Amino acid sequence: MTSALSPNAPDPAPGPQVRASALVRHAKLWLVPTVLCALVSLLLSLLYMGGILSPSDHLDRLPIALVDEDEGRPLPGQRENLGKQITDSIVSTGPSKAVDWRRLDRAAAQDALASGKVFGALVVPADFTASVAALTTNRATVRPTLTVLTNPGLGSLGSSLASQINQSAAHRASLTIGRQLSATSAAPTTRVLLSDPVAVVTRVGHPIGRHSGLGLTAFYYTLLLVLGGFIGGNMIHSGVDTALGYADSEIGPWHTRRPTVPVSRTQTLVLKMLMTAGIALLTTTLVMVATIGILGMDADHLPMLWLFSYCATVAVGLGVQAINAAFGGIGQLVSMFVFIALALPSSGATVPLEATPAFYRFLGIFEPMHQLSSGVRSILYFDAQADAGLARGWIMIAVGTVGALAFGFVMTHYYDRRGLRRLTPQPE
Repeated sequence: MTSALSPNAPDPAPGPQVRASALVRHAKLWLVPTVLCALVSLLLSLLYMGGILSPSDHLDRLPIALVDEDEGRPLPGQRENLGKQITDSIVSTGPSKAVDWRRLDRAAAQDALASGKVFGALVVPADFTASVAALTTNRATVRPTLTVLTNPGLGSLGSSLASQINQSAAHRASLTIGRQLSATSAAPTTRVLLSDPVAVVTRVGHPIGRHSGLGLTAFYYTLLLVLGGFIGGNMIHSGVDTALGYADSEIGPWHTRRPTVPVSRTQTLVLKMLMTAGIALLTTTLVMVATIGILGMDADHLPMLWLFSYCATVAVGLGVQAINAAFGGIGQLVSMFVFIALALPSSGATVPLEATPAFYRFLGIFEPMHQLSSGVRSILYFDAQADAGLARGWIMIAVGTVGALAFGFVMTHYYDRRGLRRLTPQPE
């Protein structure tokens, strides 16, 4: 039987009504909500703020390319040219654990930038030693220059951190060279000019589109996919339970309870997962229409982006259904931590994982946001290259989908075999 109460309908169960002033004095009524709210607030605060407060203090092997193209002859009294001296000094004296200096030639460095494998590069040009040597003569025509290359496709913060590290290394090299040159010059004016002789030029190593949010569209687009799977999964879960009579429907003052449909937990999960996969076809398409078609986000490889987006949304949605089926009433809270609370700070899309505490780097191994954002970033910024994160993204989508199916159906089958049915028949 279906019943609905209008705002003016009489109370179906007449009798004395309990007042809130009486209920609010019951300590047990406060206990569970208070404990849960306190724990959620504390954990969310620690999780979100703990990963962003001091990224420079937590640097752990941030990959940066180091390119020595110097072809000049060594200066008098030296066995190596300045390019070799500078790069050796940077690698040997720099913070050993903070930066992963990768010695590459220019072509390899450009490829690493274009595939998102390094956050930036420091380049010593071919004429560096020659231009430095000319400073102490009347043949100087240009100021020696070191070039810092950025990689905005890896996020503005990561690229900025790499740029700061490169500029600091270049400045130290300039001061060292200046001291060497000043020792050979007798004129005080010349020594002042030579105290910091090297210019540092910053350029974009791998450009991205103007409508790419300075490298943040990959993160926010991925967030839309995860939220689509998470919110959509929970809405389908609640909607199906309401339609099958396992939950009440309450909209404003209207309350409805449908007759309970006798269906097992396993079959209910099958229904919810099928609906998740079907509705995701629409939501994924609408996300792309809104972000690319209406807002004009820069994006290539649209068929690949749609397919990856759809599969990512479905994988998250199936995970939500499996968790809800296994944990029941607290399933939405559990899935919120799995797909949102733990996933956002460990995504590596805004703050590089190399600049977060070890706990977040550990979460990044399996949390879905990191895997999905790497795949989206590869499609949007790095020409959909497999080694730029796309291959790992596909692998983790497959692992997540299989894991959700296995976990969900193992748990519901176990509950069904134990006779732990949800059936609560309503009076006809």
